[in-house]
Amino acid sequence: MSDAAPDPTDKQERIFLVVVDETEEMSVALRYASRRARHTGGRVALLYVIEPADFQHWQAVGDLMREEARSEGEQLLQKLAAQVNELAGSIPILYVREGKVNDELFNLLDEEPSISILVLGANTGSRGPGPLVTALAGKMIGKLHVPMMIVPGSLGEEEIDAIS
Repeated sequence: MSDAAPDPTDKQERIFLVVVDETEEMSVALRYASRRARHTGGRVALLYVIEPADFQHWQAVGDLMREEARSEGEQLLQKLAAQVNELAGSIPILYVREGKVNDELFNLLDEEPSISILVLGANTGSRGPGPLVTALAGKMIGKLHVPMMIVPGSLGEEEIDAIS
């Protein structure tokens, strides 16, 4: 082992960001990102956004709803972090934000230049690919400064493993 400092010209670790929700297509994106991270020496980051509650009348009730949402989000992130650790061989970076998903995603990308690629799962049903994929692949595409990988939600584990 060498005690030499790391060479600053070495390539930076590739970070694959997955926006977390409880959809089936998110699971596909998570598996793809985890497998790519394992095969490329990268790492996965998970973003969970707590949407603001439309409950302005009673502050205490709104605060309680926000705390419950945060707790549920943290539990989901812990469960997904275990999956990522198993698939990628490393512990993911976890982000919990409050606000609108689109806004918080762009804020995080602006704040964290280490994020290399955004990985999203697309719903393959009749309702379209999902609101985030639709927004980012449409009018908001020009605001992205990292590549976006859209993984079809219909892919099975073997198919994902074969392409990642």
